[in-house]
Amino acid sequence: MEEGINKRKTEHIRLCLNDNVEGVNKSTGLEGISFIHNALPEINFKDVNLETSFLNKPLQAPFLVSSMTGGSKLAADINQNLARAAEEKGWVIALGSTRALLESDAHQESFLIRKQAPTVPLIANLGAVQLNYGYGAEEAQRIVDMTEADSLVLHFNSLQEVFQDEGDLNFDTLLPKIEALCKKVNVPVGAKEVGFGIDGPVAKKLYDVGVSYIDVAGAGGTSWSQVEKLRSEDPMRKAAAEAFNNWGNPTKDCLVSVKSLLDNVPLVASGGMKTGVDAAKALTIGADVVGFARQLLQAATESTEAVIKQMDQIEFELKTTMFGIGAKFLDELKNTKRVNIMGRSLLEDNF
Repeated sequence: MEEGINKRKTEHIRLCLNDNVEGVNKSTGLEGISFIHNALPEINFKDVNLETSFLNKPLQAPFLVSSMTGGSKLAADINQNLARAAEEKGWVIALGSTRALLESDAHQESFLIRKQAPTVPLIANLGAVQLNYGYGAEEAQRIVDMTEADSLVLHFNSLQEVFQDEGDLNFDTLLPKIEALCKKVNVPVGAKEVGFGIDGPVAKKLYDVGVSYIDVAGAGGTSWSQVEKLRSEDPMRKAAAEAFNNWGNPTKDCLVSVKSLLDNVPLVASGGMKTGVDAAKALTIGADVVGFARQLLQAATESTEAVIKQMDQIEFELKTTMFGIGAKFLDELKNTKRVNIMGRSLLEDNF
């Protein structure tokens, strides 16, 4: 029987699969962006090219399997299917929180997926708050070494911890600890939220102490206050979580805010991404890579082939968007004028 942190990981997966865990009336904000159809694209659809790079490794498409899980038997099956699919499709893959890897001997194989994904960028993951609970650069480096990761991402999940019955709540004075970790760990260190969003001022603080890239992980998808509400046995916390079902910074707003302050920092867009069209919108307003999580989760419980099928659809949707505006390469998509952003047509700037 699974206990403690391993049991919690299984509960998280099952709730995300079977319950409504999205914020109420909360969107990514991407619905305010639309593309202007180009009736004369003057390119061959078959030549639309999604290739890019991240963490100095080539990618076949600008996509990331976002951090989801690890530390349970169900998580092992999911992560291995995701890893094989990411390797096949040339996507980045990120692990769920690897704290369980150091704290429990159970299901370590759920994190050790490098054999299934030998060439693509692999990102290990640790809660930033753990730097106030005995973790530091030494433990972070052990995680990197054990997983053979190309990077470590620190996740920031303050509201999730508040609504988690066993939550770690001391987020005090983390910046100097993050700076020390960035200096000592031998891979790039990124930062991500878990669905409430990182804005520009916070991103700049993190970048200034050594963080190499930002995953905004904005609102509009899974709300971890709602996930923990469903898990909680505390009536007060369950009731209070209802007041926060609309909390968070929309993904679009995060991207715009971070890009305005950190124009050259690699930027990952995640949080409520459902289609390749969503990805195209995010890339247009500053993202370099787009992360998908729940859109892949159900398929990952089934098979590698099911995950690849879902990835194929996302890639097809992005390619079709690019073809629809006449963009053959990602740089052309990122710099297109054939887009309306909050009612303003960039195409009109050319006239």
